[in-house]
Amino acid sequence: MKFLLRFHRYLLWINLPVAALLALLQRTPLLRLVSAAESLVHASPVGHVLRSAFTAVASLGAAHALAGATQFVVSRTSVSGTVGAAVPVVAFSVSGSPASPGSYRVTSLPPGVTITGVAANGIFNGSAGTLSGTPTASGTFLAAITAYQNAGARGDAYGPTTVAFVIAPATPVTAVFSLQPASRTVAVGSNVTFTASASGTPSPTFQWRKDGVVIPAAVGVSFTLTNVQLGQAGAYSVAATNSAGTTVSESAILTVNSTAVGSPAFTTLPTASVTVGIGSTVVFNSTATGATAYRWQRNNGDLLNATSANLVVLNAGALDAGTYRVIATNSAGATTSRDATLIVNPVATTDLGRLVNLSILTTAGPGAKVLTVGAVVGPLNFSGSLPLLIRAVGPTLNTAFGIGGVLADPVLTLNAAGVAAPIANNDNWGGGTPLNAAFAAVGAFALPANSLDSSALSNATPGGYTVQVTGKADTSGLVIAEIYDNSTGRTATSPRLINLSSLTQIDAGANLAVGFVLRGSTARTVLVRGIGPSLGTIFGLGGVMSDPKLELFNNDTGSKITENDNWGGDAQLMDAAASVGAFALADTATKDAVLLVTLAPGAYSARVSGIGSSAGTAIVEVYELP
Repeated sequence: MKFLLRFHRYLLWINLPVAALLALLQRTPLLRLVSAAESLVHASPVGHVLRSAFTAVASLGAAHALAGATQFVVSRTSVSGTVGAAVPVVAFSVSGSPASPGSYRVTSLPPGVTITGVAANGIFNGSAGTLSGTPTASGTFLAAITAYQNAGARGDAYGPTTVAFVIAPATPVTAVFSLQPASRTVAVGSNVTFTASASGTPSPTFQWRKDGVVIPAAVGVSFTLTNVQLGQAGAYSVAATNSAGTTVSESAILTVNSTAVGSPAFTTLPTASVTVGIGSTVVFNSTATGATAYRWQRNNGDLLNATSANLVVLNAGALDAGTYRVIATNSAGATTSRDATLIVNPVATTDLGRLVNLSILTTAGPGAKVLTVGAVVGPLNFSGSLPLLIRAVGPTLNTAFGIGGVLADPVLTLNAAGVAAPIANNDNWGGGTPLNAAFAAVGAFALPANSLDSSALSNATPGGYTVQVTGKADTSGLVIAEIYDNSTGRTATSPRLINLSSLTQIDAGANLAVGFVLRGSTARTVLVRGIGPSLGTIFGLGGVMSDPKLELFNNDTGSKITENDNWGGDAQLMDAAASVGAFALADTATKDAVLLVTLAPGAYSARVSGIGSSAGTAIVEVYELP
């Protein structure tokens, strides 16, 4: 009887109206209450009749365990945005529940919008979160957020609540090419691929053309011709089209030879052995005629992303030491260069390779013919000063070396950057003892005491300097201008020459010869530039050389090391220029000439001349790389 009375009391609350039951559940530990009642029923002979009732009660409690005063809080219920632009952040949480939620599930987010720390339409474990990101598609998206009692979207659930995202299409932007198709020369029967890259809003479609005529079905970023025949030679371009319009690439000229193309042949080989100090920049140069691709290896293993004709090794360390080689390929086969050995030694700072001299031999005179030589002493954060010897030699070129047409009476002036008053000048050096001693110390050829050549000594603190050489009474003639590092007893913090340059006018058929000397016990990487077009575009200088060519020679052997005509927008050259503070060239298509090369201690010369009848003002620069 007692059992029946007790059981009857449980049946009473099971049959309460729903509203009263919910109110009770909000105040009663649900699981404890249901568990006690369920154990009683299971113990009763009538348990099998009532089990389903307890199942319904438990489900009701689970669905509303966060009910009552509980509220879903979102910082905004509607969001307006545009494809490609970040949307306002939407914060969400649940307040008023007996315990903080353990996780959330969000569905139907716009592509590109995510939950805090989770991919779109995923599960976020935490008591509160945010929705943020940059939409990649337009449309209306009703994002549903559901809270869960436990992590992993498990346990009691509450919600969902909805956030409406209305995403408008992005403003159309005309396509811009980042990679132009390149001209190719192949033999009959070869395969050839043209590749381009362009971006715009929306993303463009591509259509290839030959001689301006659409090529059916050629609609990708790349276009391949197989078994090329003579009739397929021509100008190939690609049009990138979106809702903003159409942009046509530069034309790539396909030349088809009737005779077979041979395997690549190297005209520039990597230096056989290079020794540098720890932390140095190292460049291995190569050029192979007919090559369409390059692949560099170290110790017979391919190097990742090393697919240019030149290989740049930054901040060289012990792990970079080894044997390097490059494999040049084309449709006819592959050619492997000789091996180049890189040795990385822990060398004292005072023994590292460094620039010690710049010499310029050219014609100087009045007006545009004034010869300007620049030097930078650095690093700029160093203290102290660097003793410099400066010379402008004309008459002695004739009397000592038999050179005609010299500048009869050169005058030199030294200025610090940004300072109007000269810090040194000279007309006729006068044969003084300090200058004679300096000539001997740096290895400069002697000058007769009564010659009209000019020379001066100066102590230069870190910074920029210019030397101007003119002819007395506006005369013109051949002259050599020289800057020497005249230091002794160097320390780790002694300043040095880190950049040397020369600006002058070069006549058609003539050249500007710039000599420089490296001293020390290790090789040094230098950036050498012959710049004409960018001087006009960037600095507004008139009468510039439109197409300079740059050649680099070893003065000790007389052999040409390498050359460049049109730098081609090489990313490695841009990075090198930025690392030493050199001004950026006007664009990747300029006809300026640039070389990046690692040189052993010795004497070298860079010669700039104009292609064809090109003449005008040009600057030659030599920068020391770290």
